Amino acid sequence: MLIFSTVFFVVYLQCRNFLTGQRFEEKHYMIKKWYFYAGLTIIIAFLSSGFKPFNLDTNPWFLIDDNDRTHYLFPSQEEDDYTNLNIPFTGNFFIGFKQAIGFKESQNKYRKINSLGYLGKYQFGPETLKTIGVHDSSKFLNSPELQEKAFLALLAKNKGKLKHVIEKYEGTIINGIRITESGILAAAHLGGVGSVKKYFRYNGKRYFKDAYGTSIRSYLKAFGGYDTTFIVADRNATVNSI
Repeated sequence: MLIFSTVFFVVYLQCRNFLTGQRFEEKHYMIKKWYFYAGLTIIIAFLSSGFKPFNLDTNPWFLIDDNDRTHYLFPSQEEDDYTNLNIPFTGNFFIGFKQAIGFKESQNKYRKINSLGYLGKYQFGPETLKTIGVHDSSKFLNSPELQEKAFLALLAKNKGKLKHVIEKYEGTIINGIRITESGILAAAHLGGVGSVKKYFRYNGKRYFKDAYGTSIRSYLKAFGGYDTTFIVADRNATVNSI
């Protein structure tokens, strides 16, 4: 009986030691497993932080919603669009008129020569230049100041020749377009005084276009409503009288 009890006690101790050791190994394994996943998480978080800034700077003017009326195309017809910009608001002033025509004709390039030989920012023909006192095309092409004077001289000359047309038709609506002085002067710059007179003679029912297909009607519409009242009508205007 004593031997049996002794054997039973020894077996009990062995079993206890075995179970205790197994639990220790399991606990040790779980700790190692926790260390592994915790370390992996820290490494992933560290690497991820290197691909994005901690402080994201946003520009309120760029992040706009659908109700924001701000547009990023200039010139604009809204004066408020120019409040914080170094871009002048031209509105319907004369500077807006001449810049708009210059952009249409040549994208405001003073040394532009088109395929038909028209010159400069406002695309003058050599014969037209002669009528306002410019006989050196090369000098004209290389002088922005002379080109601006030529534009003013031609406006004054055309206004003098179209004085009666302006007085008769300004404020009327022809072919769906409200006729204005600036529109008439722009149309004359495109097609000449004779073509403008014919357009009104036929009450806008006959279309007159230049060699590139641009119509007088399109200029009457696109360049109408600008202030050209300060241009003094002078049928004999030249660059020397401006």
